[in-house]
Amino acid sequence: MSAWLTQHRAAFAQAVRRLSSAPLSALLSLLAIGIALTLPAAGYVLLDNLRELGSRASGVKQISVFMETGASRKDSAEIENRLRQMGKLDWRFVPREDALQRLQKTEGMAEIVASLPKNPLPDAFIVEPQDSDPAALEALGQTLSDWPKVAHVQLDSAWAKRFDAFLRLGRLALTLLAGLFAAGLVAVTFNTIRLQVMAQAAEIEVARMIGATDAFIRRPFYYYGALQGALGGLLAAALVQGGLSLLSAPVGELAALYGAAFTLHAPVIEGTTALAIGGALLGWLGAQLSVSLSLRRVG
Repeated sequence: MSAWLTQHRAAFAQAVRRLSSAPLSALLSLLAIGIALTLPAAGYVLLDNLRELGSRASGVKQISVFMETGASRKDSAEIENRLRQMGKLDWRFVPREDALQRLQKTEGMAEIVASLPKNPLPDAFIVEPQDSDPAALEALGQTLSDWPKVAHVQLDSAWAKRFDAFLRLGRLALTLLAGLFAAGLVAVTFNTIRLQVMAQAAEIEVARMIGATDAFIRRPFYYYGALQGALGGLLAAALVQGGLSLLSAPVGELAALYGAAFTLHAPVIEGTTALAIGGALLGWLGAQLSVSLSLRRVG
């Protein structure tokens, strides 16, 4: 076990030396990998922020429950009890008197409201479920409409469906883009490792003559590809975080103009770890393909 660890430690150290021996070439490769990972990563982060912004927008997942005009306070209390028992949703009761006062304060409606013989508005409940999935909203709206003394349930399910379809299309487009850039990352690593194998062909021949196995020869190149990919992933995470920092203030100012508070966010630890691991795996894959093909030619 100690011999195995020693071999891997030596291979990793050799990969680090190779990476630092040509800093300019390594920097250019890291930039290519970092940019390839930055574009889809930034797209996923922005799409996630857009999803949160859409779910927090006023009225997006609100369900308005209007009671019958002849419903009594006892009937409204029964609806309140049912809403409490459901859980996992926020709701508030809007008495008909408050609704009429709010309507009266609307510009041009004061005289019209004053001329009414009685209050024509019903009691209402504004329900905001935690689950913003369009199917779940429609199911909840149907359940509420079947309750006693409920005259009408209003839900903008069409808008929710369009927004959900837009997010799904965005995720699909980003997945395709990520696949293309992942292939590009593998190609960059493949070419870098191939050039290294060709440059060290004589050393590899000597190592084979003195009994070095293919696994021993391949191992430093694998570590080199994985290390290069991981560093590129960390660079991509830094670029995404930097871009979000630059956009955070303008986005906050724009949200404030619309009377809202919104801040761009990114999963710092989770996102950085995912990019580093993903870059390392893609780098290892490119190195594995390159070494397998290049060593056949050297041999």
